[in-house]
Amino acid sequence: MSDAEQIQGIRESYEEQYGFSDPDTYVFRARKGLDEEIVAQISEMKGEPQWMRDYRLKALEIYRSKPVPTWGPDLSALREEDIYFFVRPAEKEGQSWDDVPENIKRTFDRLGIPEAEQKFLAGAGAQYDSEMVYHRVRQELEDQGVIFKSIEAGLREHEDLFREYFGTVIPAHDNKYAALNAAVWSGGSFIYVPPGVKIEMPLQAYFRLNSASIGQFERTIIIVDEGAYLHYVEGCTAPTYTTESLHSGVIEIIVKRGARSRYTTIQNWSDNVYNLVTQRAMVYGDASHEWVDANLGSRVTMKYPSVYLMEPGAHGEVLSIAFAGRGQTQDAGGKAIHVAPHTTSQIISKSICKDGGRSSYRGLLKVHPDADHSKSTVVCDALLLDDHSESDTYPYIEIESPLVTVGHEATVSKVGDDQLFYLMSRGLTEDEAGAMVVNGFLEPLTKELPMEYSIEMNRLIRLQMEGSIG
Repeated sequence: MSDAEQIQGIRESYEEQYGFSDPDTYVFRARKGLDEEIVAQISEMKGEPQWMRDYRLKALEIYRSKPVPTWGPDLSALREEDIYFFVRPAEKEGQSWDDVPENIKRTFDRLGIPEAEQKFLAGAGAQYDSEMVYHRVRQELEDQGVIFKSIEAGLREHEDLFREYFGTVIPAHDNKYAALNAAVWSGGSFIYVPPGVKIEMPLQAYFRLNSASIGQFERTIIIVDEGAYLHYVEGCTAPTYTTESLHSGVIEIIVKRGARSRYTTIQNWSDNVYNLVTQRAMVYGDASHEWVDANLGSRVTMKYPSVYLMEPGAHGEVLSIAFAGRGQTQDAGGKAIHVAPHTTSQIISKSICKDGGRSSYRGLLKVHPDADHSKSTVVCDALLLDDHSESDTYPYIEIESPLVTVGHEATVSKVGDDQLFYLMSRGLTEDEAGAMVVNGFLEPLTKELPMEYSIEMNRLIRLQMEGSIG
């Protein structure tokens, strides 16, 4: 089979698995736009307590008071009056796969969710437009006290625990889009891992935008108690429409003493989606948290996974991948905030641009005055595949303690003719040679992905690389 035939096969497989759209069916859809009535309607339909409705309405005030950010990518085409902020896809959340409506089940069958759950997952959740349609955890974990629920079920069934942590890591006033999420959040996961419980297989959630002109505002809260371990994996896709859609998720993670957590996400949104996400972990004594964050789609991504190192011995890592193609802006990076002494962090960012795409590394390393003997390394590398693409670096480093060790390294490079010539002299085509260079560039990060996701990442990279060198 020729290389062109292989690429075409990958493209057809991709369109079959991810690029399709289903008929736009739902049991309820709010009118377009956003006001107090819609926020109250969301809260009422979810049967929430009064304190949550009040929280939502206050967050709406905060959202309106904050200006649209102008320090990053252009967001002027994103107009709230053109967006459906809440679409309910089904009457209720399914407790088994048989409970999910047939049209939605077909979507997730094509995406491989039930098969993945059966093969290697400790639990799985699936969100379709505004709400979770399915959520399940293995019985043996439930017997150990693990909670893995939709965010709505978490509030309904564990209100005291939910209220203790909700909005404590990312408050509504944190930024404009965190406030928007706080006002209209719907869907996402609520996870609690009891002390000492180690979940060896990943928990997974999959988020699908099907409708046009929709906003998706999932909110995920994860509490990893002392000495526990969790790996949470998230995937996202959407079909392509001609109108803009908005994804503005919030992820709050608490990692208690001696615990370890990892949050892996591959976001492959279509190029009409604005992807504006706030995600942050609070890490306590001798605990660690890792973000493995890959972004290959969307018109605009603004996403900066953060670790706050709150007590001695805390460790945080951010591993970020961004791939920007034609008409795309990937503004990504990471933040490490050293609050306590004897804390460590590492931020590694890899970005690739082709066909005039633009990537920006935007990051913050901050060491507080009392965080003596902290250590941090920041590495951001960009690879340009043509003469029309752009890459920028915006590193912010704020050191308020004299007793720290900090390193920062940034590189921008272009695929070299000598690299391509060498590989092509060994029998590879130009596209194959370019894809091999890119995979080598990304290898430090892709090796951190679960095997199934690493294979999928390589397929997506190869698809993106078609005709890229020049």
